[in-house]
Amino acid sequence: MPSAMSTTWQCVLVCWGTKYNDALIDNLIWHIDHLAKVKPTRFVLITDRPRPTLRAQVHVVDMPSYWQAEPLKRGGCQAKLCMFESGVVPPDMPALYVDLDTVVLGDLSRAVQLLTTPHTVALLHSALIPFGVLGRAIYRLTRGKHYPRGNSSFVLYHPAHTAFIAEQFRLLYQQFPDLSYRPLIADERFISWVSYQTVRAFPKDFVVKLTSEYMFPWTWWLLVRAALPWVKRRRRCQAAVTLNGPEIKPSQLALLPEGAKVVDNKSRVLLWSEPALGHFQEQARRFFKGATPTPKG
Repeated sequence: MPSAMSTTWQCVLVCWGTKYNDALIDNLIWHIDHLAKVKPTRFVLITDRPRPTLRAQVHVVDMPSYWQAEPLKRGGCQAKLCMFESGVVPPDMPALYVDLDTVVLGDLSRAVQLLTTPHTVALLHSALIPFGVLGRAIYRLTRGKHYPRGNSSFVLYHPAHTAFIAEQFRLLYQQFPDLSYRPLIADERFISWVSYQTVRAFPKDFVVKLTSEYMFPWTWWLLVRAALPWVKRRRRCQAAVTLNGPEIKPSQLALLPEGAKVVDNKSRVLLWSEPALGHFQEQARRFFKGATPTPKG
């Protein structure tokens, strides 16, 4: 790959509806830009409405009307696949999509080093079947019924080589308008399925999900795990934590008192304390100071 691929990148955000205000988006953009050793050449925000108060450096793109269909904006978040639509994101450099419910801790420009080929797609691994040779073999042996799956809170891709993801979704959605075909039920499932030959996982010392890294059904294990030397080393290197799941969002974490517990719908516990979270707790507090949560109601 050309050497420029390792130093030049763009950051992609997607937002529809009124859940996220401009101040929250601006705070996320500021932290990504401020903490990156190689700053993004551009920020691209794909949105369904004007964003007049965002900082001038943001390249605001209208979300194509096709992806604004109501069924695609529900829990499966298929509307996010608009980032792969030809002509939406400039195709001149690699792109890192970052979910809006993200706490940025460090240098996200490290992601570009993971783009080992122009066709590589990177996701957070989120299922039992691993990415790589074994995952591809299982896909072929089961004719696509079983495959490794990722979480799309972070997506690394090259827009010039991944338009097929949006194109394939359009074809299958036409055949299954009720989204009953299993890979269509969520954007991350579809990305994992359609790009199974080139998808890879982000390393856990780069980006993680809050629910997998900092939550567990047993509170005592949160404290034990946080004290393990290799876990401490991994967490010190992490550049971002995504707050996946409806129970825990930036506006909620910002208001938690010391020692508070939050339990999600899978009975996983978040213990909001320094012994359980280490330096993440203080870094998250600093991150939230710049964000203005959207008022409820």
